[in-house]
Amino acid sequence: MARNNMYRKLPFQGAEPRLVAEVVNNLVEGKSNNTGEITLNTGWANTTTIYDERIGYDSVIYLMPYSTEAFFDTTPYGVFSDTTTQLAPSIGNTAVVVFDTTEISNGIYVNSGTPSRMYVRNAGTYNITFTVQLQNNSNDGEFAEIWYRVNGADVTRSASRFGLPARKSTGDPSEMIGAMNLFLELTAGDYVELAGATSSTDISLWSSPAQTSPFIRPAIPSVICTVNYVAPNNVNNIYISNTGKGEATIAHFANNIADKTYRYLIVG
Repeated sequence: MARNNMYRKLPFQGAEPRLVAEVVNNLVEGKSNNTGEITLNTGWANTTTIYDERIGYDSVIYLMPYSTEAFFDTTPYGVFSDTTTQLAPSIGNTAVVVFDTTEISNGIYVNSGTPSRMYVRNAGTYNITFTVQLQNNSNDGEFAEIWYRVNGADVTRSASRFGLPARKSTGDPSEMIGAMNLFLELTAGDYVELAGATSSTDISLWSSPAQTSPFIRPAIPSVICTVNYVAPNNVNNIYISNTGKGEATIAHFANNIADKTYRYLIVG
């Protein structure tokens, strides 16, 4: 939705001095027919079109945030966790880590039908960090290896090995945190997974609910994964990608926030 600021225009054949003086005075005061407002489309749209008869093929259009929603717009992010204990796959096989909780998110989501997949709605560079609560119930020292996948394909040189000592005693397993981060170049619609394998089925990704005794603490998720957008593929996050006769296309982050309004200035 666009709103245009229109001041008086003169006919091409000329006008009486009073009308000419009004237009000239407006120009001296910086008031001209080249401004307007546009509210970005929602529904996770990543383009919005300005319809304005003053726009031409060679126009340059500047965008400035106007509403509170536009001023406080953020880059995509997401934090995902799992509240269940995840068991190791059988020896010689791999498994993917799943998530059952979205802590916070903007432009990144976990598919409910395939809860291992973290999808991004916007192209760019992402920092993806995981921490897993590893537990070993074996009498022997064991290891777990975890790596990244994009769209089902293993990411080259992305694996890490985490060694766990033998359990302390029956009912008292050994535990450690495994953590890793990686920058990945992703396109809109890509999904990222964490895949892994272990040396023993006695290894698990352990979780624990919140407790009140012997001390109060919050729950321990079996996995926490954070996804942060760190760099766009384009020079700006919101920009004019195309102009034509009477219209211009704005490219922006996938948007689902209402009333994200910008003012625009048309030059040429």
